[in-house]
Amino acid sequence: MTAHKRISFQVVRDEVKRRIESRIWPQGSLLPTETQLAEEFNCARATVNRALRELAEQGFVERKRKSGTRVKKEPSKHAKLEFSLTRQAVENQNSTYRYALVERSIVPSPGWLASQLSVSPQARVLHVICMHYADNRPFQLEERWINIETVPEVEHADLNAHGPHEWLLNAAPFTEAEIAFCAVSADGRLAEFMGTTAGTSMIQLERTTWKDGEPMAFARMTHHPGYCIRTKY
Repeated sequence: MTAHKRISFQVVRDEVKRRIESRIWPQGSLLPTETQLAEEFNCARATVNRALRELAEQGFVERKRKSGTRVKKEPSKHAKLEFSLTRQAVENQNSTYRYALVERSIVPSPGWLASQLSVSPQARVLHVICMHYADNRPFQLEERWINIETVPEVEHADLNAHGPHEWLLNAAPFTEAEIAFCAVSADGRLAEFMGTTAGTSMIQLERTTWKDGEPMAFARMTHHPGYCIRTKY
């Protein structure tokens, strides 16, 4: 049995994409099977599968069970958003990062959260409020509710030095996420946290996450006035 070389899915993905863009595989054409591609690239079939999944997500191919993978007749472009840790975002702008845990408590899930996460109204959740600073100026207010049933170890996690997002990525990374952006006007509480005046417009990001299909957390992150989100495709 011949051992597979350690070829990454990125190598397969980029080569398949190159062939599509150079019309080696024109629009509407059927790609070789995963098994055939795995033999060509001398890699595992799972590697090919992941490469094709990404190309499908990017709009280059469409995959149908029992029908194989075809090049899309009208390839679409998908904007790509990269979400880095708040610490990294601050440091990437050459500012000094500081984190502060404001409040931490274990509470029964509020009704709206139970509906958002599809959990019992009496489900125990860890509620965390924390601040992120750039050069000692408010950068982001983070409010997060974590389902203890899905992530039981978070109940006793030390969140004094690192934020809950950073802790979760290291200890219990999510597998699915739903993200929403909205513009909000600061109320008195939010204005006080962010060092601005009531009525100021801000960008707020809401993110719901799941781990292997189980509801994991809901986070609401409000950024400082003037914060800009960029994407590319």
